[in-house]
Amino acid sequence: MSQLPQIKVPATYMRGGTSKGVFFKLGDLPEAARVPGEARDRLLMRVIGSPDPYQKQIDGMGGATSSTSKTVILSRSESPEHDVDYLFGQVAIDKAFVDWSGNCGNLSAAVGPFAISNGLVDPARIPDNGEVEVRIWQANIGKTIVSRVPIRDGEVQETGDFELDGVTFPAAEVPVAFKDPADGEGAIFPTGNLVDDLEVPGVGAFKATLINAGIPTVFVKADEHGYTGTELQDVINGDAEALERFEAIRAHGAVKMGLIADVSEAAARQHTPKVAFVAPPSDYIASSGKRVMADNIDLVVRALSMGKLHHAMMGTAAVAIASAAAIEGTLVNLAAGGGKRNAVIFGHPSGTLRVGAEASLVGDRWVIDEAVMSRSARVLMEGWVRVPGDSV
Repeated sequence: MSQLPQIKVPATYMRGGTSKGVFFKLGDLPEAARVPGEARDRLLMRVIGSPDPYQKQIDGMGGATSSTSKTVILSRSESPEHDVDYLFGQVAIDKAFVDWSGNCGNLSAAVGPFAISNGLVDPARIPDNGEVEVRIWQANIGKTIVSRVPIRDGEVQETGDFELDGVTFPAAEVPVAFKDPADGEGAIFPTGNLVDDLEVPGVGAFKATLINAGIPTVFVKADEHGYTGTELQDVINGDAEALERFEAIRAHGAVKMGLIADVSEAAARQHTPKVAFVAPPSDYIASSGKRVMADNIDLVVRALSMGKLHHAMMGTAAVAIASAAAIEGTLVNLAAGGGKRNAVIFGHPSGTLRVGAEASLVGDRWVIDEAVMSRSARVLMEGWVRVPGDSV
């Protein structure tokens, strides 16, 4: 067994939206980990504490959920139109891999504040008081994100009275706009249909909206799968058969979307696509004990991430919800009552969230100009993270 001493790597532990992760500047990583590959993945897994057959990540910075098993690498952008390049790595908990196939919308809210505080944004652009527009290049999907970061006394303002369901304490509001959020160069609807008939062995045939906006997502109707759309985590995550069914839906949806060639490849692509179920608005009690009233929301949505029902809503999935809601005829739009709309308030396990999107039909293809939501972000700890010397 190796007895190499530990090495320490400069790092910041941040919350962004309803997620948290370990943030690095590219130039601070050990040299072998500054480029994509095995050395980088091995380092990030050891930082987070994966793979862990106990699924606790006790020997790392991860929190044993998809929301807390995350890493971010940032650098000054090589593009004159952007301030910072943002690369996101979703670390599997019990398996030895890092999924680079998509973005994290929640942690996107922390990128601007980190970039400003760590010298990745021109200091001349930072006012004594006001806000800074940070243009972010999301390297995983090749898209632009624009974040408006509040500044007080020349520094990032983190405290405030903005409340976000799924986060216990209020903080400063950080509006985030996802420009043209379709993943890469792909079409928003990879099959060309607003609603598809998806057939999954062992599950059956059912309706699905397969959308590629924010993050590739498979939307299904809650009632077609025996749910109301108001379920909390334990109902789904405590049901092994339900998790297997949703994973089968996700895998077959990925094939139909052209993300993988065969369902056997889905196990190595856990981060994308997401699978979510939707229903018309209904009263329910959120996980915090807060009562959510049907009159105050447009629809209810539950989404799974990395094989488990999410405790709130992934930021990228919220972009997918906003985008699908803006296009008449999708399952999300129909659950919200149909018709043209540029914003919805949806209910999720922790409460509610308002998201907006502008959709337009260009020729025979739908385009999402941008999707917008407000999040918050905060530094939890900064300094160095330590890993055994044989981790890179």
